[in-house]
Amino acid sequence: MARGNIKVGDEVAVTAVVRGRVTRDRISVTIPSYAFPHSVVDSTSKAVIGQHMELTGHVTRIDGDKVTISLRPLVTVDAEHVRLVESYVPPKRKTPLIGNPSRK
Repeated sequence: MARGNIKVGDEVAVTAVVRGRVTRDRISVTIPSYAFPHSVVDSTSKAVIGQHMELTGHVTRIDGDKVTISLRPLVTVDAEHVRLVESYVPPKRKTPLIGNPSRK
């Protein structure tokens, strides 16, 4: 879906499906192309089994068609399951580090 335009630092979203409630404030979710169980905090008791929810995080690594997202823990999924939310823009410096002729 967003294969070519994702880079490290971007904020992305992946759609997960609710599997069930683990405790009063945590739910278990299934993430596509991620073969491990994952749970997230859900303080509202409105999540039902089969409901889709978006999990957002920052990209930490790109390896071919795999993208690693920081969802605490790091989650590696296929790039086709990832949607770009916000592109990372590096901060701009107002003055150069050295060699600024206006500063004396």
